[in-house]
Amino acid sequence: MGKKGKKEKKGRGAEKTAAKMEKKVSKRSRKEEEDLEALIAHFQTLDAKRTQIVETPCPPPSPRLNASLSVHPEKDELILFGGEYFNGQKTFLYNELYVYNIRKDAWTKVDIPSPPPRRCAHQAVVVPQGGGQLWVFGGEFASPNGEQFYHYKDLWVLHLATKTWEQVKDYIYYNDVYAFNLDTFTWSKLSPSGMGPTPRSGCQMSVTPQGGIVIYGGYSKQRVKKDVDKGTRHSDMFLLKPEDGREDKWVWTRMNPSGVKPTPRSGFSVAMAPNHQTLFFGGVCDEEEEESLAGEFFNDLYFYDATRNRWFEGQLKGPKSEKKKRRRGRREEPEGGSKLACGGAGTQAPVEVVKEVVTEDGTVVTIKQVLSAPGSAGQPQSEDEDSLEEAGSPTSGPCPRSNTMLAVKHGVLYVYGGMFEAGDRQVTLSDLHCLDLHRMDAWKTLVEMDPETQEWLEETDSEEDSEEVEGAEGGDEDEDEDSGEESGAED
Repeated sequence: MGKKGKKEKKGRGAEKTAAKMEKKVSKRSRKEEEDLEALIAHFQTLDAKRTQIVETPCPPPSPRLNASLSVHPEKDELILFGGEYFNGQKTFLYNELYVYNIRKDAWTKVDIPSPPPRRCAHQAVVVPQGGGQLWVFGGEFASPNGEQFYHYKDLWVLHLATKTWEQVKDYIYYNDVYAFNLDTFTWSKLSPSGMGPTPRSGCQMSVTPQGGIVIYGGYSKQRVKKDVDKGTRHSDMFLLKPEDGREDKWVWTRMNPSGVKPTPRSGFSVAMAPNHQTLFFGGVCDEEEEESLAGEFFNDLYFYDATRNRWFEGQLKGPKSEKKKRRRGRREEPEGGSKLACGGAGTQAPVEVVKEVVTEDGTVVTIKQVLSAPGSAGQPQSEDEDSLEEAGSPTSGPCPRSNTMLAVKHGVLYVYGGMFEAGDRQVTLSDLHCLDLHRMDAWKTLVEMDPETQEWLEETDSEEDSEEVEGAEGGDEDEDEDSGEESGAED
């Protein structure tokens, strides 16, 4: 009896301890959210001091990712809003608004009273109503130490003609499929028939010429065993369209496009290209182990043609002289020579370009960029594939990256910022590149990557760790991995 009673008492004690722990965690979670709300309110108080619109010519924006880059519906301008930057110790959130004049190649910082709170990873879209409007929905705010997060579900509109921000409060937010009416400022729920995409984050959406919506890719985690989750990179595609031409009834259809589609990845970016094509750029493929995560970054281009339901790999033609030389080479090939692109002795290997950048703190960041060689598309080229018919010589452009910002104006693709990883270090970019999508000849760099903007502060757990990091600054990263203790002891 005594032993049994002791066991029961011990069991009740464990239950009480678990209950106390759960209550403590819940209380801490509420406190963290309250702390974030207080921090957001503090920043809003600072923003409230803006009383008039101020437009200031400025240099290119500082490095950032998960911002939005939108095309002005009437002017030759790109609009950059929000974003985040992490320097290794501290996370910075922005609600700045920048305008890039394409013709003048000039930036302007626009300070407007009562802007949305600072955020990143929001959704933005431009519409022509009322002289042009920039709509911003949701996003995320992080604490300076990057350990607490607040997720917005608010809706804002920037009236481009009057340069005024307005928060739209008359809405309902759920994580199902909804449509927002720009005339009545109201939400309506869609209940599509058919089998739609599985739950996921980070998927991309584009509009078809027929008024449908294409959902592609995304990321989700699944439980594989107790306390172990496995990430899944989705590469499936779905079409959401009105059923039988009716606007009040929608249907999901799974799509299986032909052609060469992108390899599985996340963090890629999307823009609408000419001829109603959807353009996909970059991204990262994370290889997850139980205690490690390594990512391969991309800087390739893919086009999805909704009219033909077909993927195309975007390849640069290169300078005209190279293009002519390539054509002469084709005439010398035997019959069936186009198959050499898939392998064989005639296939040219990809070219690897290595560039070393010395940052302000003396750290050497190595950027490795793999460029496809001529004819390495992996499939024969068709004569009717206008922008993609010729594979040219390797041409450098944006380095591999994810979470970049894309915009297309007058058939020209603009790529701004993003990030990549060099070992344990995250490099946030502020460079700007453009590519003529009609000619597909070569990338043009408008703003170079500035090494002086690259700051990275290693995380430290104690003063001793801090001294080691300071002592290791300026050393070669490869040497630090092999002899970290020795380099940490130097002054």
